[in-house]
Amino acid sequence: MGRIDSEKKLVEYFKKNLVKGYTLDALKFALINQGYSRTIVERAIQQTNKELSEKAPILKEKPKITYEIIDENNKPISVKKSFWKRILGL
Repeated sequence: MGRIDSEKKLVEYFKKNLVKGYTLDALKFALINQGYSRTIVERAIQQTNKELSEKAPILKEKPKITYEIIDENNKPISVKKSFWKRILGL
């Protein structure tokens, strides 16, 4: 039971310090140097990553906007680029 409690405390420790700007590696080595077991620290890091990824927003693809120019008869008009825009890739 003590291992699970210490792991939960380490997860909270990681979350709190990641918000402050510390890196996972810096926190990991600090805890190992303080005498924490490497396996418990690794498990806490995995749990922290799992919990943070569940809270992360889902990124959606940006919509691609297309347009066309139509004439008075509702027919599309193709617009050609000028010579220099085609050469320069603008």
